Amino acid sequence: MERYIIAPTFVHDAMEQLPRHGVSPHDVLARAGLPDPVEAPITSEMFGRLWQSISEALDDEFFGMGDRPMRLGAFEHLCHAVLQARTLEQAMQRTIGFLRCVLDNPHGELRVQDGEARIVLHDPSGPRSAFAYRTYWLYLLGVGSWLVERQIPLRRFTFACPAPRHLEAYGHVFGAPAEYDAQRTELIFNATYLKWPVVRSGKHIAAFLRNAPGNLVVRYRQEEGLGKKIRARLEEIPPVDWPRIEDLAAELRMSSAKLRRRLAAEGRSIGEIKDEIRQRRARVLLADPTLTVADVASALGYSEPSAFHRAHRKWTGRTPRG
Repeated sequence: MERYIIAPTFVHDAMEQLPRHGVSPHDVLARAGLPDPVEAPITSEMFGRLWQSISEALDDEFFGMGDRPMRLGAFEHLCHAVLQARTLEQAMQRTIGFLRCVLDNPHGELRVQDGEARIVLHDPSGPRSAFAYRTYWLYLLGVGSWLVERQIPLRRFTFACPAPRHLEAYGHVFGAPAEYDAQRTELIFNATYLKWPVVRSGKHIAAFLRNAPGNLVVRYRQEEGLGKKIRARLEEIPPVDWPRIEDLAAELRMSSAKLRRRLAAEGRSIGEIKDEIRQRRARVLLADPTLTVADVASALGYSEPSAFHRAHRKWTGRTPRG
């Protein structure tokens, strides 16, 4: 059963522009099958229905928050436009260019320097709300993650706007630290991810669009593949007890060389899958004040705290409790 993960504040923020356009929030909620008011968390599927209801009411898939409306159907055209990209970098550049054409502002720019990829949002008409910039990131990251069939680990965000109401809800959106009232709006991640190959093709797009835009809220929902099976297997086991690749291959009735080749064809590797699981678990464990960094390192299967420090700096650009 799908979890109720979307906080009510996101529902309220999504509908903020409706009265200015003479649209009844009550009618939009009713068409989405949601109560008025929404006072409890909802599922991503419910939020997807709300997204569609707002888009239809405004004829704008950016909720009336851009300089120009993102007309109905623009998202589908975006997906087709980026499908022939070969790498995540190409896909992001095409997405940024497409959104510039349909929104005018805000518009993005990809910069690569010192091993970091930065996507800077320029907004001469801003500042806008944190929700507006978050929606831009959802389009960019949601489509990019789907194309490469994996989540894109992020280091940090900055927002050139005031902190949103109910800041605690926004703190869990992208799994990376955020700074508000900054000089510019940007997201930062490891530049090596830009080389990830696009593994989706035309045969996948119908299923993706059928579940959109609700699937954008979770950034990436893997639908099939060997990587998914291995990730599910490793998530059942404490990292200290993770099997060797030879044992995983034996469980799947294939050689370790074949397992590596099939993962490579999906743009994955055993090491990256383990890193993704460890990074997610590290966020949970580090939030527990009763655990030391050494405790967390041991729980994640690192023989020395220093190895965990190096891994955490690679993931986030900072020390575990820095």
